[in-house]
Amino acid sequence: RKENFDSIPDLEFNPIRGKIVHAFFDKRNLRQESDGLADEINFEDFLTIMSYFRPIEMNMDEEQLDRFRKEKLKFLFHMYDSDHDGKITLQEYRNVVEELLSGNPHLEKESARSIADGAMMEAASICVGQMGPDQVYEGITFEDFLKMWQGIDIETKMHVRFLNVDTIAHCY
Repeated sequence: RKENFDSIPDLEFNPIRGKIVHAFFDKRNLRQESDGLADEINFEDFLTIMSYFRPIEMNMDEEQLDRFRKEKLKFLFHMYDSDHDGKITLQEYRNVVEELLSGNPHLEKESARSIADGAMMEAASICVGQMGPDQVYEGITFEDFLKMWQGIDIETKMHVRFLNVDTIAHCY
């Protein structure tokens, strides 16, 4: 249940803690349905979510690496797309930036909003190109999100490192 995540010390001070916990219960990430939240997850669901954070394997070919990368980016996309409409809107992006910067007492909410607005304009220029004065950028689609992350090494940045423990050595 969501309240079980309250006892995880490393999450306690994470500014996007709510988004991370939400992602564990997002049915899109659980590969169950296209929308909604689960009330609770079982061990298998937990492993499904943790699989997004596994490190790359050295024997993966290009096709496997591409699929692996897209899975990780889809998970991140779902964290931003809080209304599940397939687009990250300016307001959704503002919310995430404000959460990320909320721990900085020297940064006002208006500054965080300006940062988000600038990033969204950059996204529009990357994904749509030059827009006319009457055009409105509706939001970042998953295809846009892939373009924006092009060249960024998400495969090694988004992973959890687990300790290798030799269980036999502890049995002596």
